[in-house]
Amino acid sequence: MAKAQDMNTMMKDIMGAFPVDTKAMEDVFKNQAALNEKLSGVALDAAEKSAEISSKWTKETLAKLNDMSKAKSDPADYAKAMTDFASASAEVAAENMAAFAEVAKKVQAETVELLMAAGKDMQEESAKAMKKASEEVTSAAKKAATAK
Repeated sequence: MAKAQDMNTMMKDIMGAFPVDTKAMEDVFKNQAALNEKLSGVALDAAEKSAEISSKWTKETLAKLNDMSKAKSDPADYAKAMTDFASASAEVAAENMAAFAEVAKKVQAETVELLMAAGKDMQEESAKAMKKASEEVTSAAKKAATAK
């Protein structure tokens, strides 16, 4: 009867036949972590600026509502206050939407810049890794050819 092979030994042999460059893996992890940190910084900065814009917009709207809600002596003054509020609200809305658009544009530009830089770095690292692997394969082939 055939003896069953030990799976641990077999896996160890397989993994030993395909050596892994742990330094390269560490570099990839470090580069990915650095990119994530930068992207998170961009997102958090945008969130902070958006919160500031929203807060400012709310304060301005509440101040204008306060002016509009004051008692008036003439009924026509209520219509004027409502018109003034609507006009001011539209103006503030346009300003704040433009501010939000600027934040979004800045986030887009910074993200593209970070991803382009990361892509360039990855391309350079890949080229180095391929060159190293090619040299190792060539060296192993020469050794194998001379061993015969």
